Amino acid sequence: MPKPTKGPRLGGTPAHERIILRNLASQLFEHGRIVTTVTKAKRVRPLAEKLITRAKTDTVANRREVNKTILDKGIVYTLFAEIAPSMEGRDGGYTRITRIGNRKGDNAPLAVLEIVTEKLAPATPATVDQTKAEINAAAAAVEAAKVAADEVEEEKAAEGHPVDAEAPAAEAEAPEAEDKPTA
Repeated sequence: MPKPTKGPRLGGTPAHERIILRNLASQLFEHGRIVTTVTKAKRVRPLAEKLITRAKTDTVANRREVNKTILDKGIVYTLFAEIAPSMEGRDGGYTRITRIGNRKGDNAPLAVLEIVTEKLAPATPATVDQTKAEINAAAAAVEAAKVAADEVEEEKAAEGHPVDAEAPAAEAEAPEAEDKPTA
């Protein structure tokens, strides 16, 4: 027996829910972006990402699997011919959900579900080395700041100023609130 989804169901029956998700995914592939409720966007996102992953490998078996969900042949063609090749360098994260506020009539939270169209820059060894150098430089700056702070504390201690001794003393002198019985 399949495990039921948690939370409220989108349609009245499981079949209606599948139809809603199928239609939302079809409209997403046809238009590139859809405006829907946050709940529906979160539920259709995994389905759309799985379909895009299947479409990245154009085989007869994958086309048949996608045709089980997307019934319009024109949308299937768009998915395999346009959307999937543009996602070639990505391993996932094909869609993006952006919240846009609440609907005027029933105050339902709305979101835009869109296909990510930006190209993913491949990680070259030069960019990896540059990133490592930036991380090392930041770590060196943090270490230098710690050394400078230690030197300032040592100078204050040498001059006779108490370092951090005032904070615990101030906390100890603060009067404690008395517990009053409530009537």
